[in-house]
Amino acid sequence: MNEPRASVIGAASPGGAPRILVVEDESALGLMLSYNLESEGYVVDRVERGDEAELRLEESAPDLVILDWMLPGVSGLEICRRLRARETTRTLPVIMLTARGEEGERVRGLSVGADDYVVKPFSVPELMARVRALLRRARPERVAVKLTAGELELDRETRRVRRGAREVHLGPTEFRLLEYLMEKPGRVFARSQLLDSVWGLSAEIDERTVDVHIGRLRKALAKGDEVDPIRTVRGSGYSFDETFGRG
Repeated sequence: MNEPRASVIGAASPGGAPRILVVEDESALGLMLSYNLESEGYVVDRVERGDEAELRLEESAPDLVILDWMLPGVSGLEICRRLRARETTRTLPVIMLTARGEEGERVRGLSVGADDYVVKPFSVPELMARVRALLRRARPERVAVKLTAGELELDRETRRVRRGAREVHLGPTEFRLLEYLMEKPGRVFARSQLLDSVWGLSAEIDERTVDVHIGRLRKALAKGDEVDPIRTVRGSGYSFDETFGRG
């Protein structure tokens, strides 16, 4: 009852939207995939080389990878093999794209750890359905329309937050901060992590800005003698209190 949970499945909003890495060396196909994924509400990063994909994956793991089999630099097959060998990416969902339709090649792709295998040319609606299915299984909290903890409810679709009968009025940044923290109750996020995930890697702002927005979020969430669901961990950062709403 008290940990954020999925109540309805649907595309998440920016800030807490699932991140998808598209690794495809055909520019036109990569652009088409990016356009359709972004239309579904996902945050998309796109690269055209296997070695570039390796660098992106080392920087920050996405929620799902769409990976072409044949790539310059490092093959998609080898990237998938390396992902499965690393503890941090062992369970990262991977959909492999290839022009190879023979059963033997399909088995080979799945044997190195791909979760799904799509042969070109493919139906875009079918691929989108496979993406949604994999995300539901792997990270249900990233595709839930609503996150709830105790009497606190965040609705990604309407962009509204309620605490019991009271509506909580948040600015766009405070909404994204709360959304991100509620996805992983109890996990402590450093200010730098929050900057990267909520503001974006390209944001040129000071880490103290996080403190300002956390202060605003707290003021909106906890009125009077209401319990503050945001926890400060001295020297480390902030987390959503996983015990919030218990008892």
